[in-house]
Amino acid sequence: MLRISKLTDYATVILAMLAEEPVRVQTAAALSERTHVAGPTVSKLLKQLQRAGLVSSTRGLHGGYQLARPATEISAASILDALEGPLALTDCSVGHGQCGIEETCRVGRAWQRLNLAIRRSLHEVTLAQLAGLDPVQPHLPVVEREIKFAARGGPPGLARGGPPRMR
Repeated sequence: MLRISKLTDYATVILAMLAEEPVRVQTAAALSERTHVAGPTVSKLLKQLQRAGLVSSTRGLHGGYQLARPATEISAASILDALEGPLALTDCSVGHGQCGIEETCRVGRAWQRLNLAIRRSLHEVTLAQLAGLDPVQPHLPVVEREIKFAARGGPPGLARGGPPRMR
């Protein structure tokens, strides 16, 4: 199953909190209190996000963190890259020479295409959208339907012993 880590989820919550008030500098302690994520975890994540260029920090008495650029310019892909590294469904999705059966594999190209499609989709979603600050939320009926089917064990036709019939 493809799934982001709990730390990546927490980092997104922290970034969303910063996106709500982009000009306000917020301390790690304040972010911890507002997000209900443990203080040491918030501090660790803010350091990672700063290294990745997603947040900037200000030292001193009135110091803290804020987004390094507008939430509309931070993609879901950049958040995932900062916390988990580049997306790779398979070893060959990373690049040539990463897989021992690369020369004889017949499915590698298909996985690479899927990896690229997912990556493109992650680039299209912004932090502003993740935070619910961007009113333009694309409606994805096909994806939503597939998620519901997967939660129930697959498409209705397959659950009854065969593929759905075309009309």
